[in-house]
Amino acid sequence: MADRTTSSVTIRADRPAIMAVIADFPSYPEWAGQVKTADVLEVGQDAKPAKVRFVIDAGVISDQYVLAYDWVDDTVVSWEIAEAGRMLSRLSGSYRLADGGDGTDVTYELAVELKVPMIGMIKRKAEKVLVDTALNGLKKRVESL
Repeated sequence: MADRTTSSVTIRADRPAIMAVIADFPSYPEWAGQVKTADVLEVGQDAKPAKVRFVIDAGVISDQYVLAYDWVDDTVVSWEIAEAGRMLSRLSGSYRLADGGDGTDVTYELAVELKVPMIGMIKRKAEKVLVDTALNGLKKRVESL
């Protein structure tokens, strides 16, 4: 079982506005630093993306894979790897949104397992960079719209 990396941030926007940015995968290269492309392959019955192919370059982790998404109203979106890449054998995570005093509290959780051996400390640092970059990029993107 992979260790999970978790971080949170408060975004000055409501949950629907934040979820709209999260669901806009083709725009990820504009704000999610490691994402080079994000192509929606399948849309669910709720009209939200169900499967998305990503190409990422996060320094120590550079890969292509497909994630399957599960959306719960405007409170949670979670994902699991549907097609592993060259380096990633497992990838799961979630965004959890809750009303906060000055906006919406967003918690991002990520678990990664690699096919290639990597020292635990380096892997955790890479995960932390991914999580922090995603949260900060999401905050900046949402608050700029």
